[in-house]
Amino acid sequence: MQKVTLNTLNEMKKQGRKIACLTAYDAGFARLLDQASVDVILVGDSLGMVLHGENTTLKVSMNDMIYHTRIVKAGCRRALIVGDMPFMSYATPAQALGNAARLMSEGGAEVVKFEGGAVVADTISHLDRHGVPVCAHLGLIPQSVHKLGGYHVQGRDKQTAKQILNDAKLLEKAGAAMLVLECVPHQLAGEVTGVLSIPVIGIGAGAQCDGQVLVLYDILGITERQPRVSKNFLESETSIQAAIEKYVNAVRVGEFPAAEHQF
Repeated sequence: MQKVTLNTLNEMKKQGRKIACLTAYDAGFARLLDQASVDVILVGDSLGMVLHGENTTLKVSMNDMIYHTRIVKAGCRRALIVGDMPFMSYATPAQALGNAARLMSEGGAEVVKFEGGAVVADTISHLDRHGVPVCAHLGLIPQSVHKLGGYHVQGRDKQTAKQILNDAKLLEKAGAAMLVLECVPHQLAGEVTGVLSIPVIGIGAGAQCDGQVLVLYDILGITERQPRVSKNFLESETSIQAAIEKYVNAVRVGEFPAAEHQF
């Protein structure tokens, strides 16, 4: 079982092979994802909503993220582990570096992820100079839900679409190793994916992205309401393992996302 690294993802992008990602929050599910050959496990601050029952991700703490990343790491041998930096844990470059160091050394994250455009470019550069790989996150950024006025598609008009494209280029130049694009029109996601040399992972961003990520609980139908960007893969299967494998295969062969899962 060969370990997935950032080099692996870069090669997959060059070769046009789709990258399959899912969230996980504990060792048991991490083990199932590893067995299904998921490439990237995201320990997402989405745990605040799917595990804690909150309406947003804003109450998730640094200690929460370190704990859940550590137990995911215990069940994972193959997948690349990306850990979310929670709300206000990266307000300054120095704060971000300290918290990223904890997420990697105490939690076992191999890449850290945080949200934002040009405002976080200096922070990405600071972490990159200190050997910390960063996954950027553009489009719908859940930690800014109150500023955005809810969970809405981003980049629908020319001005905001141009801003997202420019931010993506800037963050790559600053040193971002990966990018997550959430809930943007598929044409915009295709353009971003085409101009960047780093892997672009979409959620509600269409099939042209280099890979896809979904919340594990959504593909298992556990969440209260199925998001439009996701699909219940357990519905037609007899086991959780089969559902995860079905998702991975659907991403690999380009069956997911379909038209109804994008904007």
